Amino acid sequence: MDLFLSGLQQFFSLSSFLFMNVGLLLGLVFGAIPGLTVILCIVLFLPFTYTMGPIDSFMFLLGIYCAGGYGGSISAILINTPGTPHATATMADGYALTKQGKSKKALNVALQASTFGGVASAITLLFFAPQVAKFAQKMGTPEYFLVCLFGLTVIAGVSSNSLVKGMISGAVGLFISTIGLDPMTGSTRFIFKNINLYSGFDLVICLIGLFALSEVLAKSKKSNQITISSLEEVKQEKGHITAKEYKRMAFPAFFSAVVGIIIGVIPGTGASMASFVSYDRVRQMSKHKDEFGKGSIEGITAAETANNAVTGATLIPLLTMGIPGDGVAAIMLGALMINGLTPGPNLFVKHGSTMYAIMIGLIFVNLFMFLQGKTLTKYFARVVSIPVSILTPIIVIFCFAGAFSVNNSLFDVKVTLAFAVLAYVFSKLGFSTIPVLLGLVLGAITEENFRRSLILSDGSWSIFVQSPISIAFITVIALTVFLIVFSKIRGNNRSV
Repeated sequence: MDLFLSGLQQFFSLSSFLFMNVGLLLGLVFGAIPGLTVILCIVLFLPFTYTMGPIDSFMFLLGIYCAGGYGGSISAILINTPGTPHATATMADGYALTKQGKSKKALNVALQASTFGGVASAITLLFFAPQVAKFAQKMGTPEYFLVCLFGLTVIAGVSSNSLVKGMISGAVGLFISTIGLDPMTGSTRFIFKNINLYSGFDLVICLIGLFALSEVLAKSKKSNQITISSLEEVKQEKGHITAKEYKRMAFPAFFSAVVGIIIGVIPGTGASMASFVSYDRVRQMSKHKDEFGKGSIEGITAAETANNAVTGATLIPLLTMGIPGDGVAAIMLGALMINGLTPGPNLFVKHGSTMYAIMIGLIFVNLFMFLQGKTLTKYFARVVSIPVSILTPIIVIFCFAGAFSVNNSLFDVKVTLAFAVLAYVFSKLGFSTIPVLLGLVLGAITEENFRRSLILSDGSWSIFVQSPISIAFITVIALTVFLIVFSKIRGNNRSV
């Protein structure tokens, strides 16, 4: 309690709130613009934190991190182009509501769900970090593989009407994830003597091509039409959420917060897996399954709660064990070291007040994110009134600029175009591109943990059933696959 009160006192300063809000604004902008990522924003502005104290610098970085999680949903909802990978799960229902003239409502749902997930994650970090970290420590390589395998079952759940086409799309994503250097031996695979493919395909590059540029190609024939509605309709829309809708949002919010926190604690998983897993599980349990993909409030709530519930949870293994949960947390590891804070159990002993100040600050970061989002939502919603002839070249410029900025490489721009063509062809053939993204996200870490497990066991598959945690995950995976296949078969029978 003494450390808590001391941390609270250290946090409450004008500079903490100032840097927090600057970071939030930057995170919203970078998250909302396709091609400009949260990681890119943090990398660009990290040098500015070198002269700040540890609390101010972390308020700034956490502001970018949390706002970027919500910001990605803005473009996903308004122009069907996710600003960040984990906003992809929000895209289908968010954009469907926009086409119904309810863009403000979709943005409000996303904002409130993101805030709830972020606050729940921050409270978990504050009160349960040691206990949750102990559970994560019990998980070895076999358990990590089964977690990834569980994530891959989502492919079946998001494969639209055709399970076979969804599996094919997922297999394409898994294959693409193998291009580059072998994670275990270092030998090259499928690079065809092209030095640019040594490190494989960057996820951001693939995302821009699969969703942003492909959407431009799909809209290219619409000439000078208004994207969805006129400016007058956007102004008239209030975006209020009714009491009945809040009631429907309650269960997805609580369930997805738990899922996001659990997945966030496990290193190497991240917000993309959390949002897809939550979205799929909520859809399976919902009484309104038919609304998913057509403008479901529950779908947006599930995806946005989960991806923001990851933010605080990723800091748990970072602060307690020095293991970053995702790419942003890895950058924050460097920020900790710069400020003379060495992650590990002794961090809370030597710098307890500072740690509590940062963890308390994360709660306020999410609350101020809500205030900024609420204030700026009406301006973001006006994007839908821009004619296609103006919006299309703007999106293309940002896409190419974002693709080039990742590695300062023209080759990445060509890769973006290639993935855009792939997505366009897939859409014409009735294949979904979301399973491709899932295969890309989970392919590398699934393969690495699978092969490492077999090395540890000298090739024996019994290693995957040796711990209670592994058996629990296998049971959940089997049950999930059965339910998905059963629901698909029943759906096909009904359509016949």
